[in-house]
Amino acid sequence: MKFEYTGRHIDVTPALRSHVEDHFVKIDHIFHDSTARAHVIIEVNKNRHMAEVLVHWREHTLTATDTNADMYQALSRTIAKIEKQAVKLKEKIIDRSQGGKPLSSLTPADGDGRAVEVAPSAGRIISASSYEVKPMTAEEAALQLTAEAAQFLVFRDADTTRVSVLYKRKDGNFGLIQT
Repeated sequence: MKFEYTGRHIDVTPALRSHVEDHFVKIDHIFHDSTARAHVIIEVNKNRHMAEVLVHWREHTLTATDTNADMYQALSRTIAKIEKQAVKLKEKIIDRSQGGKPLSSLTPADGDGRAVEVAPSAGRIISASSYEVKPMTAEEAALQLTAEAAQFLVFRDADTTRVSVLYKRKDGNFGLIQT
């Protein structure tokens, strides 16, 4: 792993460098290739020591920051955050790459050696945006639906206080569903 250091209002000492590199040796097994780069930014403002670590690995960027009164603790906690992110990312990559199933396991063969057709799955339910249900009559709903490009309108019937749906039919008329 390649390291790059930036010190703001502080000199990056060899002790700080060795502290960071010793901590990264413990998690080097996650970044097993040599393409990983770490940029360590150390900053001091009054009595606050801020540490920020950016790790560029493959096409991913992991970032973590921490503020503490002790620079070494800030660096340790920041690297611990990077480790958590790296483990989570590595598990996601492994799950994605090993998640596929062979095609032969998806279409089992019956006793004659012919492939059995897989039944089509039921359609997925995709949640849509919520609709505001306004009290109005069916005629008012028809006027509003003609003015909109929508195919249906959910409204509360002003006469019965029940929820109703008015929809456009293919023949140009309107259909009314009352609950």
